[in-house]
Amino acid sequence: MRRRATDYRRPVRRRFSHWICALFGLFVVAVLVLFVVHHNHNEDRVEHPVHEEDSKMEQDGHEKLNFTKEILSATSLSRQLAEQMTLAKAYVIIAKEHNNFHLAWELSSMIRSCQLLLSKAAMRRRPITLDEAEPIISRLSSLIYKAQDAHYDIATTIVTMKSHIQALEERANAATAQSTVFGQLVAEAFPKSFHCLILKLSADWLKRLPLQDLAKERRNSPRLVDNNLYHFCVFSDNVLATSVVVNSTISNAGHSKQMVFHIITNGVTYGAMQAWFLSNDFKGAMIEVQSIEEFSWLNVSYAPIVKQLLDVDSRAYYFGENPDVEPRLRNPKYIALLNHLRFYIPEIYPQLEKIVFLDDDVVVQKDLTPLFSLDLHGNVNGAVETCLEAYHRYYKYLNFSNPIISSKFDPQACGWAFGMNVFDLIAWRKANVTATYHYWQERNADKTLWKMGTLPVGLLAFYGLTEPLDRRWHVLGLGYDLNIDNRLIESAAVIHFNGNMKPWLKLAIGRYKPLWERYINLSHPYIQDCATS
Repeated sequence: MRRRATDYRRPVRRRFSHWICALFGLFVVAVLVLFVVHHNHNEDRVEHPVHEEDSKMEQDGHEKLNFTKEILSATSLSRQLAEQMTLAKAYVIIAKEHNNFHLAWELSSMIRSCQLLLSKAAMRRRPITLDEAEPIISRLSSLIYKAQDAHYDIATTIVTMKSHIQALEERANAATAQSTVFGQLVAEAFPKSFHCLILKLSADWLKRLPLQDLAKERRNSPRLVDNNLYHFCVFSDNVLATSVVVNSTISNAGHSKQMVFHIITNGVTYGAMQAWFLSNDFKGAMIEVQSIEEFSWLNVSYAPIVKQLLDVDSRAYYFGENPDVEPRLRNPKYIALLNHLRFYIPEIYPQLEKIVFLDDDVVVQKDLTPLFSLDLHGNVNGAVETCLEAYHRYYKYLNFSNPIISSKFDPQACGWAFGMNVFDLIAWRKANVTATYHYWQERNADKTLWKMGTLPVGLLAFYGLTEPLDRRWHVLGLGYDLNIDNRLIESAAVIHFNGNMKPWLKLAIGRYKPLWERYINLSHPYIQDCATS
């Protein structure tokens, strides 16, 4: 009985289990169907807005704001805001000047709000709405009215701004004039070490009689008048600068013993100059030192420049309180006879045929002997032209409103430079250039043809008698121009420190100064002593 019962109950349990599995399977299928239907429904709901938004953005893309046009449009709110903001900025300045700092703060605050709104409009590329602009426009209008009510009207604003501009211009001009004067004073100053060197050398010249005997012996040397040699002349009262010119010329030449240097100085530095060049070795080059006081023929009756230099009115014109004379022209060297000596070279050296003139602020970097074989085509002066810039035309140096000048010269004629010149003295004597120089010096006694210096009168005296040289023979500007190309400097035969920033001054341009210092014997005991004294 129990076995049957047991056998009977088993099939019942199996059928019940199958029903449960079937129901569970149907439930799972139903859930899946519902999930799929629900998911698709949600996708439809999401996709429609996305597509709508995309289409809306595409539509807006075609209507994006051109903010430049918007700000220039006479009817736009952006234009109105920009104009009010500009006016408000002017009133901020005026309010501050009248110590109305509260109004200035209010205006500044609204200006910032205006700037913020304009920047937002530019970023989102949609026009500013009336709701956005109205509070700012109203508030700015109120503040501007308040400023105008406080007598900060447009006329006051213009007058105040003009007075400010004039005051600033006056201050700037005064500062410029003052800096020019100070710079000129520094440029004219002689370093203490140079004074020290002159004193030591002058003492040597007076104490050491053999030096004076050697100087007399050299003065009779046949090399001084030998036209088969290379002759150079330097007119200066600066011992160390002249030494650099001579040393650099010799150092860059292959045959220094064939070189002759003619140096002329004043009575103050004559002894020092003699002692320096007689005591130091210059590789066998012949060096003659003379004093300008030796030339008795250079007097008032012969040279107009001597008469002008001694004239009290002439000196007062340059060194008095004359507003017509620029500070840079007050340098004593411009009216020093030593500076005008270049126009008397054929008379100083009557037996020479060709000579190279060098200023004391140059440094020689190449062999200059090829200059003596250059064909000047019958001209007197071989020089580098400086008219690459418009400034260096004749009209910049001379007064062409004067008919004496305008009737004889071309205002667009190209200028050239003193500092490294090769002179054909035979052609000079034939053309009588010195007489031409005298003629123009006499005509300029009243200072109406040119102001100062030797270059203007040189342009007149050598007009039509100048042979242009390759630019690489003479590169200028190292005394004022900070931006000269290094390649140009390296290729130059002569570099010229023309300008106030001379290489021996603290004012010198740092990147050029070593080019000059390399030719100084820094181990010389006098230079060491004077540098530390």
